[in-house]
Amino acid sequence: MIQVTKDELMQWINQQPLGERLQIVAQVLTNISRQLPAEAGGKKPLRSLYGLWQGFSITKEDIAQARHEMWGAFAERGF
Repeated sequence: MIQVTKDELMQWINQQPLGERLQIVAQVLTNISRQLPAEAGGKKPLRSLYGLWQGFSITKEDIAQARHEMWGAFAERGF
């Protein structure tokens, strides 16, 4: 078995043409991802935002006021 340090390996990879380097990286990532446990590779389900605004009452007027505070007279200036 040949012993290669990380630095020697990186030096060898950097000497390869760009397309070859990309293939090496892709192959390494594929091999690593196969070794991950199934739950480590998966994403956690998103938390539901249902009911986030429960108990709040937002009217059209509230939205209009917030927009006016944010944008002010921006649209009226003709930008």
